[in-house]
Amino acid sequence: MNWKAYIKRTWKYWAIGIFSLIFITLVVLFSFRARILKLVVKEVISRVEGKYPVKFTIGKADFSDYNTVRMEKIALVPIGRDTLMKTSNIDVEISVKSMLFFRPVFSELTIENAFLTAKKDNGTDNYSFLMKKKATAAPRDTTKSRNYGDLLNRLIETAFENVPDKVNFRNFKGTYESNRRQINIAMPELSIEDGEIKTAISVQTDSLVNKLRVNGFIDPDEYFIKASLYTEDPAGIRLPYIKERFDAKISFDTLHLSLQDKVFRKDRLTVRGTARVNNLELNHPKVADTDVRVNNGAIDYVITLGENYYSLDSLTKVTVNKMVVYPQASLVTKPSKKISLKMRSAKTEANDFFQSLPEGMFESFEGLQAQGFLTYNMNLFVDMAQVDSLKFDSNLDAQYFNILQYGKTDFRKLNQPFEHTVYEYGKPLRTFTVGPANPNFTPYNQISSYLKNAILTSEDPRFFTHKGFHQGAFRHSMIANIKKNEFVRGGSTISMQLVKNVFLTRKKTIARKAEEILIVWLIENNRITTKQRMYEVYLNIIEWGPNIYGVKEASRFFFSKQPSQLNLAESLYLASIIPSPKLYRYSFDAYGNLRSRPRYYFRLISGIMRRKGLISDYDYNSLYPAVNLQGRARDLIVTATPIDTTVVDNVPIDIDLDFDAPIDLLD
Repeated sequence: MNWKAYIKRTWKYWAIGIFSLIFITLVVLFSFRARILKLVVKEVISRVEGKYPVKFTIGKADFSDYNTVRMEKIALVPIGRDTLMKTSNIDVEISVKSMLFFRPVFSELTIENAFLTAKKDNGTDNYSFLMKKKATAAPRDTTKSRNYGDLLNRLIETAFENVPDKVNFRNFKGTYESNRRQINIAMPELSIEDGEIKTAISVQTDSLVNKLRVNGFIDPDEYFIKASLYTEDPAGIRLPYIKERFDAKISFDTLHLSLQDKVFRKDRLTVRGTARVNNLELNHPKVADTDVRVNNGAIDYVITLGENYYSLDSLTKVTVNKMVVYPQASLVTKPSKKISLKMRSAKTEANDFFQSLPEGMFESFEGLQAQGFLTYNMNLFVDMAQVDSLKFDSNLDAQYFNILQYGKTDFRKLNQPFEHTVYEYGKPLRTFTVGPANPNFTPYNQISSYLKNAILTSEDPRFFTHKGFHQGAFRHSMIANIKKNEFVRGGSTISMQLVKNVFLTRKKTIARKAEEILIVWLIENNRITTKQRMYEVYLNIIEWGPNIYGVKEASRFFFSKQPSQLNLAESLYLASIIPSPKLYRYSFDAYGNLRSRPRYYFRLISGIMRRKGLISDYDYNSLYPAVNLQGRARDLIVTATPIDTTVVDNVPIDIDLDFDAPIDLLD
């Protein structure tokens, strides 16, 4: 027997047999694929209608070539509601093999003339059924908090796993209608091919229209996506409803977003990515009086989410123009809420630092030139179950720093006479000279030591030794504000009060406070003026009553005296009304007697002054909590009728004269 020929014939028969089997299988599949398709369509409709209270229809479904299915007249109509979705036709390239298991796998998808219409009228809508939770056999364990890391991880995986290799949307329109607003979205075309994403979108929100273009790339296998959102509109991309909801406006030219990686481990999700924005503009009355602008901003983020845990990792990097900051934050919600925030800036050249400050927030520094390097560090930690243990420190370090040229504001004006304008509710009230040309100006050495020491004791006892800030006072202010859940106390030093009065407005905005802090740092750390001169200017410009500014006007208004003649009691009274000078009358009853709270203040501050050796034992022991009002103040106070005859603790019930503890007691 010729074995070689036998083996050759045997392989030939096997090959013919296998080929015939494959051919017969393909013929059978091709012959019955239409029937299989109908079964698959029926199964899909059954599943959708079984899961949701809807009528799901596919008018026609047939193969247009070997593995491409065309479906026509598709509609999703909630029971008893308006149509939510309809489309004229969908072409989808489908795996015939996957159809045998009734789990169709798509590789290409083309959708034409799709319309999505969401409506809400008087609490009734046609879309909320999609967001309702699926009933479970066992109730959720209420002892455990919802794990948003797990939820987001499942959402990301579901979204990426269902991205076809090729997608084409043509003429997509979406509408949202309610009693309060209307949103219209028009997308002439969207394409995804070989991971490349391209589309143009027009979004109309009420009267606001954004015409956008999006370019991007997606790799479902690596959970990677990036996209650039931009517009050719000179007004930029404007976010809707921000004005209505937050009384703010936000716009930008270009936005770049990416998700680069995700890791889900030990019930925690960590995501990494980037976000970059060009020409960001923000307008909000509590942020600044004008638009705040950042030319280039970016964040390279590392975020972790888990049960009762949220964090911004230390690998996160924030870039604002030319300045780089590394923030780190965490929030633990159980068993008690714990908040941690750290911030560290890279060593930054001084000019880059000032040029990177957002426009509209630091107008005083516009045009300033400097040399050297600046580095900022901040650390905050608070356990809401033990608020008194709050930790806070903040520091701006300088190396080889020197100012070469002042900008819009020359802070050296404190060293010479200058014109000072007082503003009331944003409008100029009065202008006067701070210097010898003004007869009301009082030099430092002609002011009573009692008054100078009383104000220092109550307002800022470390004024002559600190560099503009008292971190202990600021920390205790934060504790008080957290406990009250509102802003009830500041931590301003005399340096900060001086800068606010001389260089800034009194508006309580974030920009004004940030600018105040930076000006104080600049003046104090560069010794632009002396501490004594700062205190002298402070005493000559602060408010002490109705259109009463400076120590000489105050001395005459209340006591018909010169500032050098003020005794201890008079000095204590003037110090007590600095926080709320317009409420000066309510320290007295109708007969000119001090009420109980000012008397408490007298005893408290004088006791500290004696302990520090600022007054003698004789001064302390002979102090009587009363003052002899003279001049115009007496006419306004002693002859006045109380606002309300009902008195609580000797104070009218509609007036709160709360005296904060002196700063030196806070430590």
